[in-house]
Amino acid sequence: MATPLARVRGLGSAHRGTETFWRQRVTALANIPLVIFLIFSLVAHVGSSYEEVRSYLANPLVALAMLALVISASIHMRIGLREIVEDYVHNEYRRILFILLATFFAWGIGLACVYAMVKISLGA
Repeated sequence: MATPLARVRGLGSAHRGTETFWRQRVTALANIPLVIFLIFSLVAHVGSSYEEVRSYLANPLVALAMLALVISASIHMRIGLREIVEDYVHNEYRRILFILLATFFAWGIGLACVYAMVKISLGA
């Protein structure tokens, strides 16, 4: 049981509730313009050749925006998956296993996308 002051400070039983809440909201807010940029980029290059799209993605500003999207979306996905597991998996061992799997999945997707963007932007 937490005092009102502890709840305001975010120091509930897990000592991380407010931090997770705000991180989820900040990444969601960051994803809005980044996803809009992604959609416009996709629409603008419908029917373009492979080389045109590759040169577009090699532009440093475009690569930076795409990397920001990948990182923000990966963090957002990891937080969301963890919250779902914590809310709906009641067996302690399964909860730990699924949180680990969700974390590795989010990191794996993020790292694969970052690797691809770095490789494209460096022209390899």
